[in-house]
Amino acid sequence: MTEDDGTALEPAGYAELLETLKERVRTTQVRAAHAANTELLRLYWSIGRDILDRQERAGWGAKVVDRLATDLRAAFPRLRGFSVRNLHYMRAVTAAWPTEADFLQSPSAGLTWSHITTLVTRLDDPALRTWYATASAEQSWSLKVLEHQIATRLHERLGAAPSNFSAHLPPPDSDLAQQLTRDPYVFDHLGFTEPVAERELEQSLMDRLQDTLTAFGHGMAFVGRQVHFPVDDSEMVVDLLLFSVEQVRYVVVELKVGAFSPAYTGQLGAYVALVDERLRRPERHAPTVGILLCTEAPREQAVRYALTSTAAPVAVAAYTYDTLPPEEQAALPDAATLAAAITPRTPR
Repeated sequence: MTEDDGTALEPAGYAELLETLKERVRTTQVRAAHAANTELLRLYWSIGRDILDRQERAGWGAKVVDRLATDLRAAFPRLRGFSVRNLHYMRAVTAAWPTEADFLQSPSAGLTWSHITTLVTRLDDPALRTWYATASAEQSWSLKVLEHQIATRLHERLGAAPSNFSAHLPPPDSDLAQQLTRDPYVFDHLGFTEPVAERELEQSLMDRLQDTLTAFGHGMAFVGRQVHFPVDDSEMVVDLLLFSVEQVRYVVVELKVGAFSPAYTGQLGAYVALVDERLRRPERHAPTVGILLCTEAPREQAVRYALTSTAAPVAVAAYTYDTLPPEEQAALPDAATLAAAITPRTPR
């Protein structure tokens, strides 16, 4: 069957079939890539196993790795991955996962080799390796994001901000809301080296929006900055309004340069109530929560009293402009430009 101009008519259902076949091809490509990655990891683990066995049982020295690298590259000149450094990585991976089953059934097996070597070289604790491997696989972290999260010790910051969520949200919603917090928040992508005004900080957060959302956690979407709400004859202005796609809730962020004041939690509580009333749909959205960020680490008792006095679910965390140590700067996405970061302060 043809059109008047001679072109073939599209049979009924052709478009649907084409989309089905295209999706099938894409799925097969993903499966093939995953299978290829699994086989590569299996090969690397087995090479590491052989090297480790001979060094431990036959007393082979470290120089054997240099010779193996040279001979393997000569035998397979078109294959990459047989450098001295990578052979040492293979040995380290085998030492970290003593059996092939341990390795291929771990969360790391779903990651790239670069991710795995980062986990092995940066983390000595097996439990931490598993934690970061799981988070990296679930949230599809790039290698640079993984390095950054390890350098800034995300596992310690996650859910660490003091809050009153348990008092004002029912379980398990209070636990979920707590997972949205970090203490401190790490905004090293802004590159500040000295204190700035709140408005300048807000603008910088927006200029590097994607990195900012990553700092607030996985699945966070931007709603607005300086969001104005008319109230009576004036208006209330929310510094930063985010939305957690995973938890389906609004997150109100209030930025304060300087020391913590209990009055800030009252102000934030009013903003949370406002967003709850004006934007939240109770049948679809979880309760709105608020996060207060202060440049100075809040004092524990002052925060506790302030959180008790407000009826809104809010959390209080810190951020600073302290420069990261050189070894941590080297692990950040762009070490040349990331000069400052919000990092935990060690009590003295």
